[in-house]
Amino acid sequence: MTAPRKFLLVGLTGGIATGKSTVAETLRALGAEVIDADQLARDVVAPGESALAEIVREFGDVRNADGTLDRKKLGAIVFNDAARRKQLEAITHPAIRARFLARLAALEARGYDGLVFFDAPVMIESGNYRNMDRLVVVFTDECTQRGRLMAREGMAATEASARMGTQMPVIDKAKLADYVIDNTGDRATTAARTREVFEALLAELRARDGR
Repeated sequence: MTAPRKFLLVGLTGGIATGKSTVAETLRALGAEVIDADQLARDVVAPGESALAEIVREFGDVRNADGTLDRKKLGAIVFNDAARRKQLEAITHPAIRARFLARLAALEARGYDGLVFFDAPVMIESGNYRNMDRLVVVFTDECTQRGRLMAREGMAATEASARMGTQMPVIDKAKLADYVIDNTGDRATTAARTREVFEALLAELRARDGR
């Protein structure tokens, strides 16, 4: 029988422009390991990776002059076509999962015994949240979320609402969470709440292991 891993695996998710990246930065500063799903997604389509070669075979030469993936060109092909989007996911998701599992295996091999956060925007939609030991959702109210998205991307209110509408409402995600970090207020308040959640999770881990 395989010994249980020494760390606690925590899902970290939220909605677009809810401030998940800000929370992830604070968690790193507190000493947690943070695995960024978006970075894994970029890594698997880097020049020379088999996933990029598969994408080119399936969708045509969607590369920039330097050989990197032209995300805008690929996005234009798959954005409004669910079938094509599924084809893309069938290429990238196994490669992303393999990298994720390799990161976990490396942490286990070195005996890491702290908190590992998997920062992933669509963790609940994909069902992967069920594979986490705990789930943390970063929340803001819709008005704040829309305003931040408009400011960040230079969008009109209708466009921001449409983009938000492509995701599961963050208020529904919060209902599934073990811990919610409300990022509606200022950075200092969010940082304080993030530290509270970090300490609570650390206490859970210590209690689990009898430390």
